[in-house]
Amino acid sequence: MTSRPVIRLRPKTDPRPLKRGFPWVYANQLVTDRRTRSLPPGTIVTLEDAERTPLATATINPNSKIIARLLDPDPNAEIGADWLRNKLSYALDLRNALYDTPHYRLIHAEADGFPGTVVDRFGDALVIQPNAAWIDTLLPTFSEVLQTVTGATTLVKNAQGRARGLEGLDDASLVLSGDLNGPVEVPMNGATYMADLTGGQKTGLFYDQRPNHAFVASLSKGLDVLDIFTHVGGFALAALAQGAKSALAVDGSEPALSLAKDGAVATGVSDRFTVQKSDAFDVLTKLGEEGHRFGSVICDPPAFAPSKSARDAGLRAYERIARLATPLVSKGGYLTLCSCSQAADLAAFQAASIRGIGRSGREAQLLRIGYAGPDHPRLPSLAESGYLKALTFRLS
Repeated sequence: MTSRPVIRLRPKTDPRPLKRGFPWVYANQLVTDRRTRSLPPGTIVTLEDAERTPLATATINPNSKIIARLLDPDPNAEIGADWLRNKLSYALDLRNALYDTPHYRLIHAEADGFPGTVVDRFGDALVIQPNAAWIDTLLPTFSEVLQTVTGATTLVKNAQGRARGLEGLDDASLVLSGDLNGPVEVPMNGATYMADLTGGQKTGLFYDQRPNHAFVASLSKGLDVLDIFTHVGGFALAALAQGAKSALAVDGSEPALSLAKDGAVATGVSDRFTVQKSDAFDVLTKLGEEGHRFGSVICDPPAFAPSKSARDAGLRAYERIARLATPLVSKGGYLTLCSCSQAADLAAFQAASIRGIGRSGREAQLLRIGYAGPDHPRLPSLAESGYLKALTFRLS
């Protein structure tokens, strides 16, 4: 055994889920004596069951409800540069097999064996979200390994979001190495997107919607498209790249819409692309009152249900979005509704969407249920890793 701290499950905590791949230990499952509570956040520890049998190598954060995160099933694993390099190389092999260009999610947290860690790749630039104390502590080593394995020249630390706050971490984003001279171009689904890696939302671009963009775009040739919550062009640019007649892109962020317009120019579709800064519910209501119709309407909002406590209110918001968007779809047209809320599972989100459509007096066929792309793999034992849902309906 290594000479490092040991933490132990409480007597009535069943260790079998952990042995089968569940990666988290909650605070009420662990013996939290004075010694355990005094461990610095991010400390590497050996996790034992209640009978003192070693289970795994883990990391602890006494300040978090997820008090321990499993790193390796080997209780004696050494978590250092070699361990990081092996894990990262394994993840990179998958992305190289999936994509012809280096534009993808490189590390998808627990599903890639890096709890609380996200890395998105934009060519020679990497954006790191170190959302757990252990990786934040190891960030200098991790950054060096990232550059060695990928050859990236620019690294950005993104400290946005509630996850770091829940871990008790700072919110200071910064460029760790290299230079950035404005937004970077990202080719995807025939379009060119502009990603702001330092000032944009999350890491600058949402790679998870790539296959859903592609499917909706395949249905959009010759159609007028309405893209609500477009961010930097989202579904709209992909649809225009595949021959949509026009696209109206709506978002509440002026900087995001500016990037969307730049992306339309880079894609060569600016003559068919219009943006509008507006609240989504307001613009849906107004367009409906004015009698506008579109061949394809897409609503891809932020998480309305980011936690269990927000689940019911979030589902009501999804239902309202569906109710307001449905009248805007022409007969035989398409409605795509998305949710990235972990707390609202597919069944609940689908039911809310169907209620909203039904309240508008339309009949619908469900054509496709979409998920995040394969650069966002799921950890089978962790439902939260399959957060994204996209429903495409055809309306009568």
